[in-house]
This record gives sequence, C-alpha cells and structure tokens, in this order.
Amino acid sequence: MNKTIPLIYLASQSPRRQALLTQAGISFSVLALQEDDVIEVPRNGEPAHAYVLRMARTKAIMGRRRMRQRHLPSLPVLGADTEVVLDGRIFGKPESAASAKEMLRMLSGRTHEVLTAIALALPQCTTSRIVVSQVTFKALSDDEIMRYLETNEPFGKAGAYAIQGRGTMLITHISGSYTGIVGLPLYETVQILTTQAGLVL
Repeated sequence: MNKTIPLIYLASQSPRRQALLTQAGISFSVLALQEDDVIEVPRNGEPAHAYVLRMARTKAIMGRRRMRQRHLPSLPVLGADTEVVLDGRIFGKPESAASAKEMLRMLSGRTHEVLTAIALALPQCTTSRIVVSQVTFKALSDDEIMRYLETNEPFGKAGAYAIQGRGTMLITHISGSYTGIVGLPLYETVQILTTQAGLVL
C-alpha cells in the first residue's frame, strides 16, 4: 500500500494488482471486503465474459458500500476480476493438487483466453471494461507438471499458473495485455481513471 495520499481505493488484496498499481505510479489504499461481500460462483448458463464483468462490478460496488459504512474519505473504488477460459469453461483457482494438475493438462499445448474485467465505482455510476488476451502453452509432460506443482506457484492462481513467475516457462506465445494476464490491465485502468474519474496521472 502506498504511503502517499491515495487517489483511489483498490477493492482487492491481490499482491499482483497492488504491485501493478505501484508500477504505474497510482497511489491507492487497499479496501478489504468481507468474505460474504462477493460470491465468486458463475450463475447457471452465465457466459464467462458476463461473469468476469459481474464480479469486477460487484467488487467495486461493495467496496464503495464498505467505504461509506466505515466513514472513509470518498474516493473512486477499483474492482477487478481475472479468469482463465478454455472452450467456454472457466478455470478458477485450483482447490487441490489434483485439480491444478487437471487444469494444466487441459491447457497443455493449447491456446486459452484470459479475461480481466475492471470496474470503477463512482458516486454517480459504475463503469466497467473487459480485456481479452490469449495465452498459448507448450505441450507439457506429466513430469513438467509435477515439477511445477512442487513450486506451489499454481495455488491461488486462476488456471493454476502465474505468468509473472515460473509459469512463464510454460508459455510459448501471448497476444493481448500482459498486465491484464497478470491481473490488472494498466492501459485500460489508466484510461478509466482519467476519463471517468478525472484523475491526472
């Protein structure tokens, strides 16, 4: 968390999103949400794009509600959500080593989408954007998958890999926003902050 006066609240405790905002020179304060504020489960038949946008908007809106309840200074609230999608199936964070192994086997040798949505909650409205990137994995052997699982990096990551970590060695090609794949598309984030919130960055 930045020590300078914050320009926004970040409704996320993700270290990766915090690092990206810091990299962009955007001062922020982390606004912790309660466990039941956001139920991260797709609705029946909900398309991946709609789900990611709904999650980002919900986080931003709930963050603004918590801001008011805690009598904090009024600032724009940024929410974000990232999901890995293959053949229309959303790959969340693996619940076990077995589920992580299954995800990596399915991603092996194929190109999948990474969807990252951002939402900015302001007093008058909530604005959102979605960024779609493509990531191609090399063909992975079971030994390679097991070695990667042993690093513990896949856990807590959508799709069971981290492009900013050792997971980059699994990837042959990306198309789109690298920072979006990490968890926060900086170009689009800056655009929404400057055009919608009128911030000077």
